Amino acid sequence: MAALSAWFWNERFWLPHNVTWADLAQQAPGVEYPKAGHLFAALPLALGIFAVRMLFERFVASACARSLHIHPDVARRAPPNAVLEKVFTSITKSPESRHLDGLSKQLDWEVRKVERWFRQRRNQDKPGVHAKFCESMWRLTFYLCIFTYGFQFLWQTPWLWDTRHCWYGYPYQVMTPGLYRYYVAELAFYWSLMFSQFTDIRRKDFLAMLVHHLATVGLISFSYANNMAAKLANYAKYQRLCDLLFIVFSVVFFVTRLVIYPLWVLNSTMFESWVIVGPFPSWWLFNFLLLVLQVLHVIWSYLIARIAIKAVLRGKVCSDVRSDVDSSSEDESPRKENGANGHCAAGSRPRNLGGCSHHA
Repeated sequence: MAALSAWFWNERFWLPHNVTWADLAQQAPGVEYPKAGHLFAALPLALGIFAVRMLFERFVASACARSLHIHPDVARRAPPNAVLEKVFTSITKSPESRHLDGLSKQLDWEVRKVERWFRQRRNQDKPGVHAKFCESMWRLTFYLCIFTYGFQFLWQTPWLWDTRHCWYGYPYQVMTPGLYRYYVAELAFYWSLMFSQFTDIRRKDFLAMLVHHLATVGLISFSYANNMAAKLANYAKYQRLCDLLFIVFSVVFFVTRLVIYPLWVLNSTMFESWVIVGPFPSWWLFNFLLLVLQVLHVIWSYLIARIAIKAVLRGKVCSDVRSDVDSSSEDESPRKENGANGHCAAGSRPRNLGGCSHHA
């Protein structure tokens, strides 16, 4: 174990040239440098945040949803059928035409009836508008609180105004209580998202979101050592408010992810740090993860732009290409559960396009 720990914490990988862990251990009285062990506090805090989320969604967000006449949905369940259930659970959830024909003959059903059964079976386990409203309200509340705290804290720091201050004296940089709380709160929140990633509303960009959360946790950890309002407006069927918020969200997303992030953040981590500190092995890893986030930003910006263009052409925000719910047939309810993060669709449900690391 000691050998493994020594290999992992190799100072030639983690630290700039001519700096050792012993140098960082020699702290002046009243001076605290970041230590990897500090981050362990984020794990129990993540569990606490997850528990708070459960209580918040059940008692606060649910009450708000009911006040807006958004009630828990009663799922339209597929009729019990042992043959189709076996196919659904062990073979395929979306059978092809030849499979549908075979099942139709086996059950003496019309092909359309078999298709309808699979569609209902796929949809019956998917969360309704009430659950989506509660999840979005929780994320909006946390993001608003952490943004307010982060803005208040960063406003007083020199590196907000001149990013080169991030690298002066690196890695001999003092960890203040305010910065520590900001780091640990954000890290704990993203750990809590990792816990709930497999139980939250599942979308087509599940893998992209998983990569995003992993990269964010890694970036916060390494650097230490959604739009949700529009979704709520759509769930409450406030179409004009939703469309307005989508416009605001789109502008903010494009400016922060495609302008500020690459021109300020990546410029500082890739070029300013190169000049002031110089590259070292973990420098490459850190910037690689930052570039992964930028790739995700470009992908999500493309999806948002597609929705915006369709909205302009149709006069209202239309459905999202990332929908995770099957379209209804003519014999079912015409409502479709589609959408994109930070906007709504006429007769549709929005989706979370994900966010960007607050530390990236």
